[in-house]
Amino acid sequence: MDGFIYLALAILFEVAGTTALKLSEGFTKLFPSILMVVLYVVSFGLLSLTLKKMDVGVAYAIWAAVGTALIALIGVIWFNEPLTLLKIAAIGFIIIGVVMLNLAGGVH
Repeated sequence: MDGFIYLALAILFEVAGTTALKLSEGFTKLFPSILMVVLYVVSFGLLSLTLKKMDVGVAYAIWAAVGTALIALIGVIWFNEPLTLLKIAAIGFIIIGVVMLNLAGGVH
């Protein structure tokens, strides 16, 4: 179970890092730029702990997919990006893919 806790935290830190990247406005704002680096380092550290408990393919796929879905939602909610039917369908496919990966196993 520790693997899933590390993975969830890695995802949250990665999403926060990507949000800070957006807020850095192309690295023109110092604080969000520094924050982005710190958040990504923590995320990768937690992902490395995850890989002690889970297969790399499953862990990375979940990390990338859930992070992508969360960032898409943050974009819509926080940055007023358009919510299209295609975006909703894509997020739905991501969730289906994550569920299928978990059903396939890959946790030690």
